[in-house]
Amino acid sequence: MKLLRNLSMAFALVLLGISVVNAQTTRKEKQAKRQAEVKSIVEAQNYVFKANYVNPMRGVGRALTSEYDLVVSKDTIIAFLPYFGRAYVAPTNPSEGGIKFTTTKFSYEAKPGKNGSYKIVIKPMDKDMTNWRDVQSMRLDISADGYASLNVSSTNRDNISFNGTIETRGTR
Repeated sequence: MKLLRNLSMAFALVLLGISVVNAQTTRKEKQAKRQAEVKSIVEAQNYVFKANYVNPMRGVGRALTSEYDLVVSKDTIIAFLPYFGRAYVAPTNPSEGGIKFTTTKFSYEAKPGKNGSYKIVIKPMDKDMTNWRDVQSMRLDISADGYASLNVSSTNRDNISFNGTIETRGTR
């Protein structure tokens, strides 16, 4: 009776050990797959930064409850982001608030960082656009796992930053 109980206990421990090892392997495989995906879409310059948290220069950061993003492709940048902070020049049309523009004229510089991360600087060049809202540069820091922070520098507004994730670009 005692032997049967010990054998049952040993068998249960072996099964538990196998499932823990299997779960760790699966987690590592998923992480490696995600890192390969991030590397691929960043190097192809074909991704979407989805913002989920905003950090204004003044005031308190807050979670975003609506969908905001920055779409990046080789020939176009589309920004649809909110703005909270001090503007030194008010927009003539109140519906033009936020950071909203589409441009095909921009510079894009990507530098690989440590541990599979990337540092990207995007500078819109359309100085005649009415909807570009004086954005001077956008710095995107991307981790190997796809987490990212975006810092937007403007001429007539305080800087603002966003936290979010990098995802494969779908159709808009």
